[in-house]
Amino acid sequence: MNFGIHEEPNMPTAIPSWQASRPARVCQDAPAVLPQTGFLREARLLQFLPFSHSTLWRRVRAKTFPAPVKISGRITAWRAEDIRAWIEKQGGDGAADG
Repeated sequence: MNFGIHEEPNMPTAIPSWQASRPARVCQDAPAVLPQTGFLREARLLQFLPFSHSTLWRRVRAKTFPAPVKISGRITAWRAEDIRAWIEKQGGDGAADG
């Protein structure tokens, strides 16, 4: 029996099209950029905030931070526009709201 590699003449030798169409991964060292519009999940949102997960939800409950939107049964996200407006509001006198 011959178990050698058999190559078909019409077989592609480059990367498969399903791999080529995949989006590139974002470099972890690249600075995060807050999008102009769209939605942010919690992990992405926390990259732009100077506080933790617990403080985020404490501020949402206290209504000192924009409330998230329930996109589906298990997905919660914040509107980028709401976050941008909140950040602008915080920069008024240079003092952090704590």
